[in-house]
Amino acid sequence: MSSISISYTLKYQIRFATNYKFTKCEMCFNDKSGRKIKQIYNSGSIGYNIQGKFYSLKKLRASLEKIQKINLPF
Repeated sequence: MSSISISYTLKYQIRFATNYKFTKCEMCFNDKSGRKIKQIYNSGSIGYNIQGKFYSLKKLRASLEKIQKINLPF
């Protein structure tokens, strides 16, 4: 059996839901479950379902914040 692993660099997170993060290549992931969130089309808008509620890309861009680097003491 063989396996393939892919790693992504997370760059942004959503202020009101910090476990949802975006990569440099504009893909959304849930940090708790490790799943990729599908981009969907809903009533004329493109966006994501975040915590069971639809948010358009326009609303999400306003609530993005850069992920701070964590400096570990060891």
